[in-house]
Amino acid sequence: MKHTQTIMIKDNMTKEDVLKFIKEMYQHHLSFHRLIGIQVNSINPERAEMQIKMRSDLVGNPIFQILHGGVTASLLDSTGGMAAAANIINRLDDLSPENIQRNLSKLGTIDLRIDYLRPGRGDLFIASARIIRQGNKVAVARMEMHNGKGDEIALGTATYLVG
Repeated sequence: MKHTQTIMIKDNMTKEDVLKFIKEMYQHHLSFHRLIGIQVNSINPERAEMQIKMRSDLVGNPIFQILHGGVTASLLDSTGGMAAAANIINRLDDLSPENIQRNLSKLGTIDLRIDYLRPGRGDLFIASARIIRQGNKVAVARMEMHNGKGDEIALGTATYLVG
C-alpha cells in the first residue's frame, strides 16, 4: 500500500497530537517501514510498541523459516527511536511547528546493541521500548522483542542523539 499524502506539523498541536503525528509518520511515511511491514501499535512518553508479521521475504534462514536478524534489529531500532521521539516531545514546552521539527530532526541512532536470545520463529513479532536515560544530547532506550506466543526473541539497547 502506497501512501503519498504529505503530513505536516500544524500550529496549536497538543503533545498528544504530536505523538499521533509521529505514529502516523512511522507507520505510513517511512518507506523502509512499509517495505518490511512495520505496524505501530502504540506510542506514549513511557513506552512505544511496534509489530511485524512474518512473511517469506523476511526469512533469514530458509531451512528453519526463521526471521532475518536484520529485520529483528531494524524493528528494535525503530521502536527505540520512536520511544526517543516521544520522550523528546514530552520534554518540550514550545510546541511550535518549527521547534518540534528542529528537535525531531536531531534524532538519530548513535549505537545499537542486539542480543539474539532465540531464533525468530512465529507469525508475529512485537517490539517494545522505553527510555532508561534521557539527557540533553543523548537518550538510551531498552527494547525487547517477543513472538506472538510471548517467547522473548531478542533484547536491545540503543543510544540516540536527541539534541
